[in-house]
Amino acid sequence: MSPKALDYESLNENVKKVQYAVRGELYLRASELQKEGKKIIFTNVGNPHALGQKPLSFPRQVVALCQAPFLLDDPNVGLIFPADAIAKAKHYLSLTSGGLGAYSDSRGLPGVRKEVAEFIERRDGYPSDPELIFLTDGASKGVMQILNTIIRGEGDGILVPVPQYPLYSAAISLFGGSLVPYYLEETANWGLDINNLRESVAHARSKGITVRAMVIINPGNPTGQCLSVANLKAILRFCYQENLVLLGDEVYQQNIYQDERPFISARKVMYDMGPPLSNELQLVSFHTVSKGYWGECGQRGGYFEMTNIPPKTVDEIYKVASISLSPTVPGQIFVGLMVNPPKPGDISYDQFVRESKGILESLRKRARIMTDGFNSCRNVVCNFTEGAMYSFPQIRLPPKAIEAARRLGKVPDVFYCLKLLEATGISTVPGSGFGQKEGVFHLRTTILPAEEEMPAIMASFKKFNDEFMEQYEDHRGYSRM
Repeated sequence: MSPKALDYESLNENVKKVQYAVRGELYLRASELQKEGKKIIFTNVGNPHALGQKPLSFPRQVVALCQAPFLLDDPNVGLIFPADAIAKAKHYLSLTSGGLGAYSDSRGLPGVRKEVAEFIERRDGYPSDPELIFLTDGASKGVMQILNTIIRGEGDGILVPVPQYPLYSAAISLFGGSLVPYYLEETANWGLDINNLRESVAHARSKGITVRAMVIINPGNPTGQCLSVANLKAILRFCYQENLVLLGDEVYQQNIYQDERPFISARKVMYDMGPPLSNELQLVSFHTVSKGYWGECGQRGGYFEMTNIPPKTVDEIYKVASISLSPTVPGQIFVGLMVNPPKPGDISYDQFVRESKGILESLRKRARIMTDGFNSCRNVVCNFTEGAMYSFPQIRLPPKAIEAARRLGKVPDVFYCLKLLEATGISTVPGSGFGQKEGVFHLRTTILPAEEEMPAIMASFKKFNDEFMEQYEDHRGYSRM
């Protein structure tokens, strides 16, 4: 009998090509161990609330009232909720066509898109058009929508930084395109070399690939670096010269842990550079409520803004968005609250600032604890996490460990991370899931475990690592690759 449509051998080959290491072998094994009763510390995914980060009070108060609008009619509502939260809930309910249970426009609520445009103008100093802003179920949905629009077939290539967030490799595979890697330089704090970019494009073209777009992740995931204005100018010039769409993944723009390189959007730098670049280069920028001091991953709120995209193309993107009818409306309200938070003089302002600053200050401390902890370990080197919410240490695996991994049919850093998981309960993601140079091995971990737990976690890691190195080193010395 011939295979049925949903038998494995007859599935869409692009689906089978997709790999997503953040929820891959390590995560599945960690889930098994958790079911067996082992305590697991899930540092494999940037999921702040799952690791104990408290939600901000004001946005939860507003959305609670929007979800249960009958509370607004209760005469005692003012005893439980602050007046500005009540007013804000009424404001957002007035923007909907029937509360949070009703579909919105497929681009998102017009009133929230207007608030996003005002936020972007305040941030960058240049006006933004709400008609070119689409609200999405987290930034990932927006990234996938734009990649699906750009990729026409396997002859179309997307420049992606390596190490990269596997959303990009997975989505490019799913849509049948080709990933064109450009390597970040670890010894230069994960810096970008324009010459390397040119070589990547030339190599792709020599194989018949048409490079159509370039992705930047700023601050970086998994690498944690922040791009300087000089970096951004060079990238923008390169995209202009090569006729590439620039996709700016800027979801970690609130997560900055140093003062030398604050976040600056690609859009602002592009406009600062002026014509012809500022009115010709095609740019799509992404943001979300899942990161920063919000950490509202489960709410699925995000947006993308299009710059210099032709109206007919915007119409096509709108058409495809309409297939899904509407992004989640509670997520849209969270986006509105992120871009239009309490202001000085509002009742909830002081508490909002106290909570948000407390989260960022603690993340800054945790970034330092983790970096220093990794660098105190044998055969481990780690750049400081300047931004985002991850550390990406290089693990200098001894040849005996590499050989032991290969005998088991494992990639060496997967082997190391599985051993770490079994010994300590720390669930990480091997660097091979993000891409890395041949013969170099890493792991990614979030900096999200509670600050008070971080010293014990790093001590547990150090104990495991040093015992692992003792077991597999031949004691004749081993130098960094």
